[in-house]
Amino acid sequence: MLLETAHVVAVEADSVWVETIRKSSCGTCAAQKGCGHSLLGRISASRRNYIQVFSGALQASRCSVDDHVRISIPEQVIIHGSLVVYMLPLVSMLLMAVLATTVSAASQDLLAIGGAVAGFALGVGLVRWHAWCHKSDKSMQPTLVELVNPSVEYITVS
Repeated sequence: MLLETAHVVAVEADSVWVETIRKSSCGTCAAQKGCGHSLLGRISASRRNYIQVFSGALQASRCSVDDHVRISIPEQVIIHGSLVVYMLPLVSMLLMAVLATTVSAASQDLLAIGGAVAGFALGVGLVRWHAWCHKSDKSMQPTLVELVNPSVEYITVS
């Protein structure tokens, strides 16, 4: 399981909405500024991303706004999602390029390019369809593990 710390921004009956706390490892990476990850991090640093997290080892009712919680994401979800997102468009692009060149003998280069573009578009569409089909699958959603830093309520004595 992959664990991440998050900040609770809203509490519902069986889930909480969290904002993940960005931890950049770019400072310790050997590539430093040579990869695109740090650039994407700087571009999206001003945007806030919210995730709905369901009850797991910790019940959502025990959380309150401004708490810090630890959430878990199953490793097989990350691996399966990576395979679907990266491999499906690539494989469909290659298959459609080969299929387009075998259908007709005329102008095979243009047919291969057209087939590759159509296959890539089909692959991206299939990825979106897969995401839509599994959006309510709770086994593929992050779950609450523990309360890291509960918010403290101060009571003033008069």
